[in-house]
Amino acid sequence: MTMKILYGAAPEDIKAYDTERLRAAFLITDLFAADMASFTYTHVDRLLLGGAMPIAKSVTFGSGADIGTSYLLSAREMGIANLGGTGTVTVDGRLFTLQNRDVLYVGRGAREISMASHSGDAPARFYMNSVPAGADIPHRLITRAESKPLDLGDSRRSNKRRLAMYIHPEVAPSCLLLMGITDLAEGSVWNTMPPHLHERRMEAYCYFDMAPEERLIHLMGQPEETRHLVVANGDAVLSPAWSIHMGAGTGPYAFVWGMTGENQQYNDVAPVALAELK
Repeated sequence: MTMKILYGAAPEDIKAYDTERLRAAFLITDLFAADMASFTYTHVDRLLLGGAMPIAKSVTFGSGADIGTSYLLSAREMGIANLGGTGTVTVDGRLFTLQNRDVLYVGRGAREISMASHSGDAPARFYMNSVPAGADIPHRLITRAESKPLDLGDSRRSNKRRLAMYIHPEVAPSCLLLMGITDLAEGSVWNTMPPHLHERRMEAYCYFDMAPEERLIHLMGQPEETRHLVVANGDAVLSPAWSIHMGAGTGPYAFVWGMTGENQQYNDVAPVALAELK
């Protein structure tokens, strides 16, 4: 298990960032290393992002030494999305089987988590979001069929997509974590349209199901002074409350969205007109 720390940045700071520094502050790569768990602790709302891809052996973690607690989830909840082949997640001896696009909610207080793939030839790819929690909520597996879909966008504007809510008050409750998966319709490339801000929540995206040669242009920053990140398959992007988040891909893709903040009102957003972007 590895743990990297990111400290975040204020909007006025990134005006002077070059590409390398912008990527270092907001882009997380190499999440899915074979047979290990890779975590990034960010001071943006203390979100913890992680990835694990067990191939030859199981991956087990749970120590809170890196964050100053007895266990990693002593005071945290976690969402685990499987973006690969079938796998299992065992939480304190309780086994859950996750198919592709299933999400497991792990409540506060879990001590040991172990992950394994059914087949090393088609390994599971477990993507994790964890945030501080002030309530004990039971662990729960949310299958793809149990998620709540929302159809958004318009094929004429190349942004038709299906958003599936998993960890959400309308599907599976949590303390402060929201988590879901969005798929773009065939022929659509733009996500999160119109762009918007949500001052009371931050967000993280993990882009996946992209061909190795394809890339996605993720737009971020304040509406009047945008920046961009070039993102590859399996990369994650941090989006602070002051930043827009939208992107377009050169080929098919999907993404996991995770949010935390003052509330769980998904529609608590401030839309930004495209004409205002600079």
